[in-house]
Amino acid sequence: MYPHSPLARQDRSANLVGERGLTLVGAKRTHPRLALHVDGLSKFYGARHAVTGVSFDVHHGEIFGLLGLNGAGKTTLISMLAAELRPSTGDAVLSGLSIRDQCRAVRRMIGVAPQQMAVYPTLTAVENLRFFGRISGVRRAELAGRVEELLHFTGLQDRRNDRVATYSGGMQRRLNLAVALVHRPRLILLDEPTAGVDPRSREEILKMVRRLRDDGNAILYTTHYLTEAEGLCDRVGILNQGTLVAVGSLEALFADLEPSEVIELSGLEGRIDLAPIRAVGGICRVVRGRGLVRLYVKRAADLIGPLQKIIMRDRSVRLKVTALSLEDLFVHLTGSGIQE
Repeated sequence: MYPHSPLARQDRSANLVGERGLTLVGAKRTHPRLALHVDGLSKFYGARHAVTGVSFDVHHGEIFGLLGLNGAGKTTLISMLAAELRPSTGDAVLSGLSIRDQCRAVRRMIGVAPQQMAVYPTLTAVENLRFFGRISGVRRAELAGRVEELLHFTGLQDRRNDRVATYSGGMQRRLNLAVALVHRPRLILLDEPTAGVDPRSREEILKMVRRLRDDGNAILYTTHYLTEAEGLCDRVGILNQGTLVAVGSLEALFADLEPSEVIELSGLEGRIDLAPIRAVGGICRVVRGRGLVRLYVKRAADLIGPLQKIIMRDRSVRLKVTALSLEDLFVHLTGSGIQE
């Protein structure tokens, strides 16, 4: 079952029945109601364009993945959306409020879990949540119950009174997420929320993010783990050198591409001559790098014969055929690697 299909969504929801029954951010919202509209957002530093003309929407009840290499502009874009950095041109509107003209109000409506930990290690989980709740404007009468909700949601209730410095990396990441949720934000910005954690902790955090999405919340999610984004995000936006080169569901993005399969040749000792393969046709792109060649093709079966002849000359070469993945899509759209 494809991870983004409606059936897969139903299965995810079914698996959550009987788990911690909490309303984490607010009452379930009707979606696909628009949460965030980004319109031509740009940031210039003199002659350098960090972000150029970025436009996309995020709806309630979806995880929108923002993907890009280091230096692609993700951090700059996130900073503008969080109303921490003023755009050079363009705007973004969150629940009717402009990040340019109403930045203070926008900040109160956004919950940010940054890549760097935003919690105090010398305080306990309870103390952190109370502190951030108060500075975020959560009413005192509501705050105690909110803290309890989030401790149970993140599974930290048994360590509630321990200093955060004694927590594992995964526990600290979970608390970092809880802090972002304490004031019931309209938009949740998660910047590399699973960075540096072990596989079990990563799955726990992803489970929480799915729960938030299934409760109807709008989530903007950045990650450099492409397999993570492939199984998590409803739609993705791919940034390349400050420009958004693709936006949409994975199904739609794959459907728009000419290639449908990838042939990977690895273990190469020298430069391989692809002339006999090119003569067959059906190759959309060739990417070389680090001892391997990737061929983005329309139909791999048509090329197996010519490829076998090449492999017979060099027994160290290994061949693998796969359907197009998000990583392949990313390479195809951003031009990562050495292209021909």
